[in-house]
Amino acid sequence: MPLADTLLRMAEIPPMYGIRFTDQILAEVSRTLIDKFGKSTDQANGPEVSIRLAFPGALVKNYEHLIPEMSNHPKDRHVLAAALASAADYLVTLNLKDFPQKAATQYGVKVLGPSEFLNYLVEFDRSEFEMRPMQQAESIGSTRELLLQRLAKLVPDFVNHFRFS
Repeated sequence: MPLADTLLRMAEIPPMYGIRFTDQILAEVSRTLIDKFGKSTDQANGPEVSIRLAFPGALVKNYEHLIPEMSNHPKDRHVLAAALASAADYLVTLNLKDFPQKAATQYGVKVLGPSEFLNYLVEFDRSEFEMRPMQQAESIGSTRELLLQRLAKLVPDFVNHFRFS
């Protein structure tokens, strides 16, 4: 899960963006780790606990009343409702097909894939951004280049931009 790790590290202090999540989003992450990646319940709950501890002010509440107004895919309306309730500028997802721009922009939220978002962060503060993948690679006993190779599987546009800009 190097992509999730990279995105989370960009939200650590000093934050390059403000992360937001809901109980429902974190529960989905845990279910996905179990169902799609074969993790045990304990392994799947570990990231949720870590995220809650690392970002205590990021939990979005009182968004449920907005869900019926959302026009994106029904199973993901809670995500857009949380973005709206938290006054998010961006909603970052690999699942772009369930978040049409029209459904989000009417509320002032721009939907971005992780490559586009990471490229934005590089341009925003390249010197700060460049430190984070190095720290990430070191923390998992790897190198920056091996980390970028792993990231290239999900965000090749970002990796190319990062390497050659």
